Amino acid sequence: MIFEEQSVQLINPAHDNQLALMVEPLERNEHFTAVRRNPFYSAIWIKKGEGRFRVDLADWAFSDNSMLFFTPYQPFSLHPESVVEGVALHFHSDFFCIEKHKKEVACNGVLFNNLYEPPSVFVDDGTRNEFESILNSMVVEMKAGEFAQTEMLVTWLKLFLIKASRLKVQQSPQALADVAGDKEPFLLARLKDHIEAYYRSKHTPADYAELLHITPKSLGKLVKTHWNRTPTAIIQERILVEAKRELYLTNKSVKEIAWELGFGDEFYFSRLFKKNVQVSPQVYRETVGMGRG
Repeated sequence: MIFEEQSVQLINPAHDNQLALMVEPLERNEHFTAVRRNPFYSAIWIKKGEGRFRVDLADWAFSDNSMLFFTPYQPFSLHPESVVEGVALHFHSDFFCIEKHKKEVACNGVLFNNLYEPPSVFVDDGTRNEFESILNSMVVEMKAGEFAQTEMLVTWLKLFLIKASRLKVQQSPQALADVAGDKEPFLLARLKDHIEAYYRSKHTPADYAELLHITPKSLGKLVKTHWNRTPTAIIQERILVEAKRELYLTNKSVKEIAWELGFGDEFYFSRLFKKNVQVSPQVYRETVGMGRG
C-alpha cells in the first residue's frame, strides 16, 4: 500500500462533517477488541492473522486474506489469535447507498445483510492485487482533492464492491457442500423462503416449525448447527433489515413501519430495534440518513 501508518478519509461538510469514506490501516491487535457499532458500512480485509469475529449473535472464524463486511450499527468485534495486519474501508450511506445502487452493484444481500452465511469472503491470489490497486487508487484520489473527486471515488468503490460480490457468489456454493447428501439443505432453503414470505406476520420459531412440519426443538438445532444462531435471532435480523431499509429510504413514521412489520405496539418495536441496534429508530434515521444518499 502507498500508506503505512495513517488513515486517509473524506469528510462530508454538508452533513455535519461526518465521515463519507475512509481507508484505514490495521496494525495493532487492540484495534479489534472492543465491540464496534459504526454508523457506516465497513469492509475489513485481514491480510495476515487468524482468530474469530463476532457479529450480532453469531461467532465465525477468520484467517489470512479474509475480508469481512458489516452494516451501519451492526455490532461486531474481532478476537485475533495471532498478530493481525490488514486494512479497512469504511463508507457512509450518504456517500454511496447500496440499496439505491443495487442494480449496478448487487452487494446488498450478498456482502451485506446476508442473514444466512458468514459476512466474509476469501481473497484469492488472483484478486489480491486488484483489491490493492483499487484501494491505492482511492487513497491517491482522496489525497489529491481534484475536481470530480466524489464521482471518481464512487467509481472505485463500486468496482471494489462488485469484485467482492463476485467472489462471494463464486464461493457461496461451497457453504452448502459440507451438508450435501441429506435433507437439511432442503429444509434450510424452505426456511429461508418462509422467512422471506412471512417475516412481516410470523415472528416466532414455532410459526416456522409448523410451516416446516418439524418441532421447534428440531428447528433450533438445525439453525444453530448451520447458521450459528437461534431461529429467533434469524427472524429478528430479517425484520430489522427491512426496518432499517424503510427508515433510510422512506419518510414513513416509526409507527407506520412498526405496523407494516406486524407490530401492533410501536413502543415494543422501538424497544426491540434499540436492543439490537443500540440506537432508537429515530436516531438511526437521523444518522444513517432518510433517503439522503
